[in-house]
Amino acid sequence: MGAGKEDKVKRVLEPPNDGNKMTTVETQVQYTTTTYMMTSEGDYMLQEEDWDRDLLLDPAWEKQQRKTFTAWCNSHLRKAGTQIENIEEDFRNGLKLMLLLEVISGERLPKPDKGKMRFHKIANVNKALDFICSKGVKLVSIGAEGHLCGNVKMTLGMIWTIILRFAIQDISVEETSAKEGLLLWCQRKTAPYRNVNVQNFHISWKDGLALCALIHRHRPDLIDYSKLRKDDPIGNLNTAFEVAEKYLDIPKMLDAEDIVNTPKPDEKAIMTYVSCFYHAFAGAEQAETAANRICKVLAVNQENERLMEEYEKLASELLEWIRRTIPWLENRVAEQTMRAMQQKLEDFRDYRRIHKPPRVQEKCQLEINFNTLQTKLRLSNRPAFMPSEGKMVSDIANAWKGLEQVEKGYEEWLLTEIRRLERLDHLAEKFKQKCNLHETWTAGKEDLLSQKDYESASLMEIRALMRKHEAFESDLAAHQDRVEQIAAIAQELNELDYHDAATVNTRCQGICDQWDNLGTLTQKRRDALERVEKLWETIDQLYLEFAKRAAPFNNWMDGAMEDLQDMFIVHSIEEIQSLITAHDQFKATLPEADKERMATMGIQNEITKIAQTYGIKLSGINPYTNLSPQDISNKWEAVKHLVPLRDQMLQEEVARQQANERLRRQFAAQANVIGPWIQTKMEEIGHVSADIAGSLEDQMNNLKQYEQNIINYKSNIDKLEGDHQLIQEALIFDNKHTNYTMEHIRVGWEQLLTTIARTINEIENQILTRDAKGISQEQLNEFRASFNHFDRKRNGMMDPDDFRACLISMGYDLGEVEFARIMTLVDPNNTGVVTFQAFIDFMTRETAETDTAEQVMASFKILASDKAYITVEELRRELPPEQAEYCITRMTKFVGTDIPSGALDYISFSSALYGESDL
Repeated sequence: MGAGKEDKVKRVLEPPNDGNKMTTVETQVQYTTTTYMMTSEGDYMLQEEDWDRDLLLDPAWEKQQRKTFTAWCNSHLRKAGTQIENIEEDFRNGLKLMLLLEVISGERLPKPDKGKMRFHKIANVNKALDFICSKGVKLVSIGAEGHLCGNVKMTLGMIWTIILRFAIQDISVEETSAKEGLLLWCQRKTAPYRNVNVQNFHISWKDGLALCALIHRHRPDLIDYSKLRKDDPIGNLNTAFEVAEKYLDIPKMLDAEDIVNTPKPDEKAIMTYVSCFYHAFAGAEQAETAANRICKVLAVNQENERLMEEYEKLASELLEWIRRTIPWLENRVAEQTMRAMQQKLEDFRDYRRIHKPPRVQEKCQLEINFNTLQTKLRLSNRPAFMPSEGKMVSDIANAWKGLEQVEKGYEEWLLTEIRRLERLDHLAEKFKQKCNLHETWTAGKEDLLSQKDYESASLMEIRALMRKHEAFESDLAAHQDRVEQIAAIAQELNELDYHDAATVNTRCQGICDQWDNLGTLTQKRRDALERVEKLWETIDQLYLEFAKRAAPFNNWMDGAMEDLQDMFIVHSIEEIQSLITAHDQFKATLPEADKERMATMGIQNEITKIAQTYGIKLSGINPYTNLSPQDISNKWEAVKHLVPLRDQMLQEEVARQQANERLRRQFAAQANVIGPWIQTKMEEIGHVSADIAGSLEDQMNNLKQYEQNIINYKSNIDKLEGDHQLIQEALIFDNKHTNYTMEHIRVGWEQLLTTIARTINEIENQILTRDAKGISQEQLNEFRASFNHFDRKRNGMMDPDDFRACLISMGYDLGEVEFARIMTLVDPNNTGVVTFQAFIDFMTRETAETDTAEQVMASFKILASDKAYITVEELRRELPPEQAEYCITRMTKFVGTDIPSGALDYISFSSALYGESDL
């Protein structure tokens, strides 16, 4: 170097203008005679100032730098089998300086000059300086001559420049500069540790805890951090130095006492030493990145497996419910009573209104979960989910279809059975009433016909008995129709499978047997009377005439009373009106009947008149009949009493039928509004799903608002259900005022809820696809516009020909083979149509960036230190506990020789994650 101040050298080291400047950072360290600065523009500058100010240099800093830089250089030089002792002397000939640059760069420098002359040394130093310049450091006004002067400050500055360029410059965390990047790395790694707060590269490291924390973070097996004390800095520093040298191959570059006893340790020495830890743990950083990738992939798989298990569980529960429900609906064994059958109908109503709707939602949710899961699997480059045998969506749909087929006929069967039981109850009551009347009439008749009274009777008595028997035969013939009716009713009860048919048959058989016996006894008595008839004179014609007229009239009154008390069952206004008309017709015959009554009573009056005229003493008993005039009068009064009661009963039925008609009209008025409303909403949902205006989020919000409006409409359905229950409880079986049944409304409502839920799920899947594939809203709108244009049937699907035309319109050059390949992607089940979701998946699949099996294998290889297998210990050390155990339980044993026990095959496991083999 020159001897005068004018010869003081200013050296500027700055990177070439290649666009790779470091980010803005400013740091400056005073050397007294030398200042090194990294400027705000990213340039390196090394300045020499007045040599006379050397005495102001802090000797502690020089000592720390000399020791640290010497140790750093030797850590690299020993790889070439050499080292230095005196940093300013051993580099003066340029040989070891060139060798150092070759070791740290991995490149060959020009062959050094072997001579020992000054110009040989200058040449070698220049070769080293030229190499430094070639690596982006521009040296201005500094040459070998200046270096050969042996100035320790210049030598330390030069070594610091090399350390910055080759050991620190490439350290960058979140796009920070070298120094800030190294500092940020240290802060992140030591953040969890107590008593550690790294803010700089001097006093933050004085207590040694920061260095121990760095080691423990990466190698917790080397240091027990819990036993360190903040009040033992020398012990902490020596622990870190010794462990680093012994286990991490980082030489001891500092003295604990120097650091502790220096108010502000040298920043360059600390940075140099800490950078060695960064490079030592670079592999661990790589392993951490690999572990993060693996955890991300495993998390996707675990979530997918959870969704699969949830689908399997929900599918099993739904299929089990269907399996249990179908036999109940298939059970068509009728109950014996109306109450029991009405309870069955009530149970069915509870099933349709309470038990089935949640299952409808479960079925819809199951389809939505399945579609969402398949979308997630596609987006994560996983194979499609194949449910267990018998649990496919199609299996559930078929099982559901079977349930609805069985259900369809169940309610109709219930109503038919209720009608049948209603008819049976009516017939049984009618049978009982007619039997009671008949049995009342026949009571004592057999004993009467079996009497031998004619054997000791007088002529008049014989004649009376004969006429009385004739009257009885007339009465018997009149009752023949009732017996036939009883038999006919009994036969109908048997045909309708009446539950107490045995009792009916027994009673009917008793009546028929009794009737046959009465016929036999009647004929025998007639024969007996006829044998003695010639012996007797004609009985008084008036008594006979009274008897003959009274008996039919009495029988007519019996029939009238029976008809007036007859039970009836009607289901419409027209039917009850027909009964009222018949009753009015009956009332119209009453005047004529009253004439017949008066005529019959006139005969009795004539008898009385004759007896009074001729002084005949009457016994008061008509020898030809048991009917007295009083009986006729009493029964006539009974008939007149029953007529208004019948009027009242018919009017009450008219009121009931009118109420039923109001129920019909009330139900029809609502059904005729709700039915078209549901149809309109179904059509509107179809229009909404085809509308491409607005973002997917806007459409999602609109659809959810739409769904809420539909849900809010549920109260109308519930009100209609209430009216329908009133109709069924009133046993109303038809409604001419509407074509909509409750079943139509229920099915339409369930389809509406399912359709809006599916449409929302399609939009959710489109959002999921858009976000995962990285496509913009404009691209998605363009895809949808193209799809809607070629969806000629407006049913949300394209035929293959329309799909081909759509692709051609978007710029695809399709051959037959290529189009066939694409069809296998968009229509794997060969349904013959392409859905919108399949279309979107295809348009985004080719450019999607997803994790691959090869990437996961590469990550595992890093964790395994480039081995073909990985150990349980490595997995538990590098991965979180849950992910580590997930891998351990699923990885197969590695097959090979000379491998440790428990080695696992991560290659086949990685392939299995993406469906290339089975776990």
